[in-house]
Amino acid sequence: MLLKNKKALVTGSSRGIGRKIVEVFLANGAEVWGLCSKPSAAKTELEEFAAAHGVKFHEICADAGNTAQLTEVVKAALEESSGFDVLVNNAGITRDGLSFRMKMEDWQSVLDVNLTAPFVISQIISNDMIHKKSGSIVNMTSIVGVRGGAGQVNYSASKAGLIGYTKSLAKEVGSRGVRVNAIAPGYIETDMTKAVNEKAREAWLTMIPLKRAGQPEDVANAALFFASDLSIYVTGQVLGVDGGM
Repeated sequence: MLLKNKKALVTGSSRGIGRKIVEVFLANGAEVWGLCSKPSAAKTELEEFAAAHGVKFHEICADAGNTAQLTEVVKAALEESSGFDVLVNNAGITRDGLSFRMKMEDWQSVLDVNLTAPFVISQIISNDMIHKKSGSIVNMTSIVGVRGGAGQVNYSASKAGLIGYTKSLAKEVGSRGVRVNAIAPGYIETDMTKAVNEKAREAWLTMIPLKRAGQPEDVANAALFFASDLSIYVTGQVLGVDGGM
């Protein structure tokens, strides 16, 4: 088991990619704290999944767009855990629309959840990792953070910003034994992408050399690589999980 006796905090843990990351981490021996915006239907299932693998799952809740609330909840989890070995900043939202029509609240809410929240959480957790001289932080960005996406200026900007944050933080904390990397998924089949119209999804498939959409476990396995000692000499990197897009 690649994460035996490790403790991890995963945000956006109740569904999609986040839930699959939690399951993969639990199956590999980690005790996991999952942060979501409100009590989830997945909580009991994940607790049972954890018990079946001889570990524990803890669900904690906070509005990622509320810095004060988020700070309080993450600090409490840090104290309860006695320190995390792994942090996965996975939570994210979309508020798509053309830039010239976009409301300021749609711009700001996406930046708050997708970029400011990872900064807030990482600041708290990395401070503890630095003192222990050990830890791995994994930030979930996106292919549109690399290439851009029409109708997604807010989302693209937030994910591009997260790439810059990842590379900069990696340089700050590397000498203290803390690694920071990012994953840039392409078209992954989740509730978020299922909300996109079928014609757009078909167009995406034509651009993927591997000729299929990705699955949450494809991304979760990349997160496991970064979380574990398999990537002990890897930091400041952005790994595309996109089928070759």
